[in-house]
Amino acid sequence: MIPSDTYAKLRTAVSGDVRTDEPMYRHTTFRIGGPADLHVTCETLADLADAVRVCDEHEVPWTVIGKGSNLLVADDGYHGAILCLGREFKAHSVDGAGIKAGAACILAYIVRDAFSKGLAGLEFAVGIPGTVGGALSMNAGTAGVWMGSVVESVTLFVPGAGLKRVRGGDIAWGYRRSGLSERGVIVECVLELAESDKTRIRRQMEESLERRKETQPLSMPSAGSVFRNPEGDSAGRLIEAAGLKGTRLGGAKVSEVHANFIVNDGGATAADVVGLIRKIQMTVRDTYGIELKPEIRFLGSFGPA
Repeated sequence: MIPSDTYAKLRTAVSGDVRTDEPMYRHTTFRIGGPADLHVTCETLADLADAVRVCDEHEVPWTVIGKGSNLLVADDGYHGAILCLGREFKAHSVDGAGIKAGAACILAYIVRDAFSKGLAGLEFAVGIPGTVGGALSMNAGTAGVWMGSVVESVTLFVPGAGLKRVRGGDIAWGYRRSGLSERGVIVECVLELAESDKTRIRRQMEESLERRKETQPLSMPSAGSVFRNPEGDSAGRLIEAAGLKGTRLGGAKVSEVHANFIVNDGGATAADVVGLIRKIQMTVRDTYGIELKPEIRFLGSFGPA
């Protein structure tokens, strides 16, 4: 239970919006999720530091989210404080072949501005939803190129220690992981791109976007790819080969477009999605002896399936 005076202290401490019992389906691309006890918008770095301080003093669990594009929130919500980065973290600027961007900046804006300046390196990211911070945390990308390949540095806010700058080469980039969230709150990054011909950049962006449109259910609410690809294989191929395309549980459905996507086909609950995840895991394990591991982040009273 949230201490009764926590809300009042947060309202005093931060300049951003502070809400109680905020429905989290409003903050995820899945359009699923019960209420968070507290939802705090941290407009500035000082807000973030004060919000973390108040939560820690009152022993209130807290977590930071972006646009919720890789997130499933439990039906009974999150018993703690959701911290969202606001105004100060949305800024970005271009300097030569480098882009400095706040963690709350929409990734699509960075991709657009890189193209407008004739800077190559982010073509793979066209069509990827969410924020720069989320893309860094998940090391978003494709099989051949990802965020870590263009990162010069990342600045973290470490509770109790302040800001820490980490060079891109000192980050443990891996498949759909970076380890950054365990080290602190991502607040800013510098991306190192390369000058190139705009015609070539446009062509590669168009090709990348067309592939996404053809292979992903972009018109339906989802959390992106559900499972990590097992080494040497594709989760989508395994799920489809197991005959699970189109499988439904309540309002959740395995996409007919790409089997590694679960879509909210109308009124899906988190329980529907988790039940479908478990069915997929069990079927693929029994059929192929392969344990699929979820890629999406679970928030609330259930753990990873």
